[in-house]
Amino acid sequence: MARIRGRSRGAWGRWFDGRRPAGRRERPQGRPGSEEPASRRRVRWVRSVRSVAGQMFVLQVLIVLLLVVAAVAALLLQARSDRFSAARSRSLAAAEAYAHSPGLLAVLRGPNPTAVLQPLTEAARKQGGVDFIVVMSKDGIRYTHPIPQRIGKHFIGTIGPSQQGRITVETVQGPLGEEVQAIVPVTDPESDPHGRVAALVSAGIKVSAVSSAFDRQLPVVLAAGVAALLLATAGTALVSRRLRRQTHGLGPAEMTRMYEHHDAVLHAVREGVLIMGGDGKVLLVNDEGRRLLGLEPDAEGRPVAELGLDPRMTELLASHRMASDEVIPVGERLLAVNNRPIERRGGPAGSVATLRDSTELRALAGKAETARGRLRLLYEASVIIGTTLDIEQTAWELTQVASPGFTDYATVDLAEPVLRGEEPGAGMGMRGRQAVLRRVALTGPRDDHPLYPAGDLVTFAAPTPQATGFVSGRPVLVPDLGADQGWRTQDPERTQAVLDYGFHSMITVPLRARGVLMGIANFWRTQDSPPFEEDDLSLAEELAARAAVCIDNARRFTREHALAVTLQHSLLPRDLPEQSALDIAHRYLPAQAGVGGDWFDVIPLPGARVALVVGDVVGHGLHAAATMGRLRTAVQNFSSLDLPPDELLGHLDELVARIDLEAAGLSEEPPVAGATCLYAIYDPTTGNCAMARAGHMLPALVRPDGTVEFPELPAGPPLGLGGLPFEAMELTVPEDSSLVLYTDGLVEDRERDIDTGLLMLTETLRQPGRSPQEICDAVLGELLPARQTDDIALLVARTRRLAGDRIAEWELPADPAVVGRARAEVTERLTQWELMEAVFTTELILSELITNAIRHASGPIGVRLLRDRCLICEVADTSSTSPHLRHAAAEDEGGRGLFLVAQLADRWGTRYTAEGKIIWAELPLR
Repeated sequence: MARIRGRSRGAWGRWFDGRRPAGRRERPQGRPGSEEPASRRRVRWVRSVRSVAGQMFVLQVLIVLLLVVAAVAALLLQARSDRFSAARSRSLAAAEAYAHSPGLLAVLRGPNPTAVLQPLTEAARKQGGVDFIVVMSKDGIRYTHPIPQRIGKHFIGTIGPSQQGRITVETVQGPLGEEVQAIVPVTDPESDPHGRVAALVSAGIKVSAVSSAFDRQLPVVLAAGVAALLLATAGTALVSRRLRRQTHGLGPAEMTRMYEHHDAVLHAVREGVLIMGGDGKVLLVNDEGRRLLGLEPDAEGRPVAELGLDPRMTELLASHRMASDEVIPVGERLLAVNNRPIERRGGPAGSVATLRDSTELRALAGKAETARGRLRLLYEASVIIGTTLDIEQTAWELTQVASPGFTDYATVDLAEPVLRGEEPGAGMGMRGRQAVLRRVALTGPRDDHPLYPAGDLVTFAAPTPQATGFVSGRPVLVPDLGADQGWRTQDPERTQAVLDYGFHSMITVPLRARGVLMGIANFWRTQDSPPFEEDDLSLAEELAARAAVCIDNARRFTREHALAVTLQHSLLPRDLPEQSALDIAHRYLPAQAGVGGDWFDVIPLPGARVALVVGDVVGHGLHAAATMGRLRTAVQNFSSLDLPPDELLGHLDELVARIDLEAAGLSEEPPVAGATCLYAIYDPTTGNCAMARAGHMLPALVRPDGTVEFPELPAGPPLGLGGLPFEAMELTVPEDSSLVLYTDGLVEDRERDIDTGLLMLTETLRQPGRSPQEICDAVLGELLPARQTDDIALLVARTRRLAGDRIAEWELPADPAVVGRARAEVTERLTQWELMEAVFTTELILSELITNAIRHASGPIGVRLLRDRCLICEVADTSSTSPHLRHAAAEDEGGRGLFLVAQLADRWGTRYTAEGKIIWAELPLR
C-alpha cells in the first residue's frame, strides 16, 4: 500500500485527501513545544482505543493476563507436585527410621507396647516434622496414634503389601485431612531368617503442611504481569502516536476503506504500475502492468530478471535509476516508462515504475521526428552552406549537407558562365532543348558509383529529369528510375549501370536565385533508403533555395573579384623597363578575399638612374584598386619632373588629400586616408641611393656579405594627412647589394605580429650570393601566410655600378672659346668608345647645350657623357632657369638650338640640383 506520510504521499495521498470521509478533518499540526488541552488528549485517547492501536492494546492486555494465569496455574501444579513429593519423602523417612529403630521389637513383645511406644512416637513425630507415627500390629491394630482415642482401632490404609514385606506409600483422606502416609513393615530376623513381618509402622504428614516455592514465586509472577501490562500500555501509547502520525488519526474502518479505494484505483487506472523492492523483486504490479508486460499471475515476489522482459526494460527496473518518459519497445508495443526511486526519508529501498502504452502515438511521433530531422537539416544547411564566397566550395557544401542526412548521393551541376561569375542570360547552359552543365560537386558514401564525376561537362538530353527541371525551372520527382523512360534516354549504358548499382529514386531541383537560373541539384537514393515521396520535394526545394542564394552571392563576388583583379593587373606594371642600374625581381600576390591597393613600380630616370616605388592603399575592392592606379600614375608623372623623393611625396600627399575631398562628397566612397608610399632613387654612377617614405615599412638592405640592415629612414605621415614635411635620406650602397622593398602584408597578419614578421624576414635575407629571383622565392616561401588576407608586394633590386671607362666628365669655364675644345674632347672619347656614327650628332647637341649655358648662366659648366643602353649627354650650370622649346620665326637669328636638340635626341629634359640644373639628352646607340 502506498505511503501517505506527510508530503511524500504523492498523487495517491492527494487522491485520498479528496476521498476522505465527510466530517473528518486533519489533526492540526501544532508548533514544536505547544501544549494540547487535556480534554482533547482524553478524546484522542478514547479515539485511539477504538483505533487499531486501542485494539492492539486490548489484545496485549489479554495476552499478558493469560500468561499470568498460565504461570500461576503452572506454579500451583508444580507446588502440589512438590508438596506430595516432599510429604512422601518425609513420611517414608520417618516411618523407616522408626521401623528400624533398635528395641522396637522388644517393646512390641512386651506386655503393654502402647504405654512404652506412645510417648516415644509422639517425640519422634514432633522431631521428624510429621503429623503422625503409628505403630500397629501385623493385622493393622494401632498401638500408638497422635489422637489417643484412635489407639486400638484398625489402621486406615492399605496394609496388604506391607504385610507381605513391602513398603507402601499412599495418599489417603485420614482423620487429619488429606495425608501422605508410608507403611513400613517391621521384620523379626531372629524368629524367621526370611524376615517375617512382626509389626507395621506408618508415618504420615498432611499435604497442606508441606511448604513449597509457590508462596515465593507468586509475587514475582504477579509483578512481572503488572510490568508487562505497563510496558504494553507504554508501547501501545507509542504505537498509537506513531500510527496517528502515519495515518493522520484514521481508524481501522477508515484504513480499510482507504486500502480498498487505493486497491480499486491501482487496478482500475489505464496505466501500468510496478513496484520493485531493493532486492530486485517485484513487490506489486497492477492489472494494466501485467497486461502491458505480459506477466504471469505469480510475478509478484519474483526477481525482475526472471520475468523474461526485454533487456532494456529489465535493466531499467533492476537499476532503480530515474527515468522520465523513456520509450522502450516491448513486443509490438512501445511503452513510455517513468521510474522513480523510493528510498527517501528513511523509506524502504526500491522503485516505482509507471508504464504507458504509446503505440498509438508511434506514427505521430515518427512524423514529429521526421519534422525535427528536417528542421535540424535545414539549420545545418544555414550554418554550413555559404561559409565562403567560392562557387565550387558552396556547391560542395550543399552536397555535404544533403548526404547522408537527406539522400545517399547528391550532385550539383552549374552552367559554365556561372563558374566564371558572368551574369546569366536567356538560354544560358542550353543547346536546343538540351542542358549543358558542368558537374561541380558530388558527395556520397562510396566512390565506385557510375554517376558522372565532378568536373565533367554533361549534356543532358531533353527528356531527362535534369533537362526538364533546368528548362522549366520546376523540381522533378522520379520515384522509380527503372520505370522512367525519359531518364534512360540520356545514356543507356550508364543509366543501366546506375540501376544495377542500386539507384532507384531521384529528385532534380533547379538552382534559382533573384530570378536567375544557374543550374540544378540532384538528390539520389539507393537500395539502402526508401524512395523519394512528394513530402520530400519541399525539403529538397528548401535546401536548393538556400544553396542557390549562396551560389549567386559567390557568383557575384567572383564577377566583382575578377573585375577588380583585372583592373588591378591593368594598373600594375606588366613588364619592367629596360635599365642597367639594377637587377630586379618582383612578386605581387593579391589577397584571397579580394583585391587591395598595394602597388610597386620601377621608373627609369635620366642619367641612368632608376626610381623604385612601393605603396599601399588601405582597404580592398574596386575603389582601392582604382585609387592605387591613380597614385601610381601620379608617381610616374611626378618622377618625369625628376623631383627629389621628399618633394615627390609632398606632391603625392596633396593629390591624396584632393582625392579624399572628392570621396567625402560621395557617401558610397570611403576616404583613402592611410595610403603609404616608399620612393627611392638609385644612381649607378655614384652608388648613392636617395629615399623617403610616407608611413611605409622600412626597406631592407642586404650587403654582399649577407649582412641585413634596415636604414633609419625618417618616418613621414601617411599620404593624405598633410601638414608635416617629408624627409629624404641618402646612403651609399655597395655594388651587388640588394634593396628589398615590400608592403605590410608580407610581415604582418592575424596570427603574426609585425615584429615577428620582421625578424623572420631578417633571418631569411641573411644568406648571401642569391639572385633577386631566389630572394623573392625564399622570402615568400618563409613568410607567406596560410590564408592571405592582405595584398603582398615584394620588390628586390640588386645594385650595379656603371664602370668608370663608361663615364666621361669635363668642367669648362663660361667662355665661348671652350666650345671648340669641348667638341674635340667629345670626339676623342666617342672614338675610344667606337661610336664614330654618333660623333656628329653628339657634337651638335653638346655645342648647343654648352652655348646656351654660357649665354644664360654664370659660373663653371659641367659636361658628362655616359655610355649606357644609350648615349647620355649632360650639361650642368648654376642657373635655376629652365630653357623652353619654341618655334623661331624666319627672321630670328636664335631660338633654334633646343629645337635641334629635340629633333636629334630620343629624349631630352631638365632636372634641378642643389647647385643649379642639368640639361640632358639621350641618343640611341646603333
